[in-house]
Amino acid sequence: MKDAFTKFEHEGWERVANKYDSTWSSSTRQFIPALLNAAEVGAEMSILDVGCGPGYVSAAAVELGALAVGLDFSAEMIAIAKKMFSAIEFRQGDAQNLPFDDASFDRVLANFALLHLSDPGRAMAEACRVLKNGGRFAFTTWAKIEENPFVKLVDDAIQAHANLEVDLPPGPPFYLFENEEEFRNALERTGFDGRSMTFKVHKIEWQVPTARFVFDAERNAGVRTAGLLARQTPEALRKIQTAIENTVQPYAKGNGFAIPKAAYVVSISKK
Repeated sequence: MKDAFTKFEHEGWERVANKYDSTWSSSTRQFIPALLNAAEVGAEMSILDVGCGPGYVSAAAVELGALAVGLDFSAEMIAIAKKMFSAIEFRQGDAQNLPFDDASFDRVLANFALLHLSDPGRAMAEACRVLKNGGRFAFTTWAKIEENPFVKLVDDAIQAHANLEVDLPPGPPFYLFENEEEFRNALERTGFDGRSMTFKVHKIEWQVPTARFVFDAERNAGVRTAGLLARQTPEALRKIQTAIENTVQPYAKGNGFAIPKAAYVVSISKK
């Protein structure tokens, strides 16, 4: 936890871990079946779930007959995971310095975890190291803004009304890589077989009860965007909130709103 961005992310998730289930999980859990399918998870496989949060990926892998271990840098998240899924092993640790021997797992999975690390490339290399030969690493990361309506509506409001020159520790790009070839090149550099990579865009609808829910989730249950919002004036916050609520309105569905989200689902084999 030595670098400023990791410290910022760690402190943030320790603070908001108990809000994850009531806000973000209804979105991120929808990507788990696609992630497990891309990784070709099967019975008796040893699985490492990196950035496991409350443990949903681990639990889904166990339902398929796999043997899962979940790891997260947040002690609060690990406590929640252990409470929710007491039969599964969860431990605190750093995705960029995995506490496991070489060639320990058949699969390594990461559902949006790479976005919260100061050095995603190092985490990729660590995933490769702990995989057995021929094992697969599969992960999700948010699709770039033009493919991702939810991200666009939040980003548009922030770009229009926020002061972006605030004191936040620099981190990796919000969307990691711009295209399939950039993902392949990065993974090849860390020991994976680029020819084996699969890359898909997976789309879901995030059901939220009110138009304000999105702003409140970003401000009170997130970390990176929440850090930016915390450094805005009350007037700027009101403008951002209003812009988000107005942009959410066209997604009205039933008694709430259904906002489209998109992520890249990437899977690749160790050489």
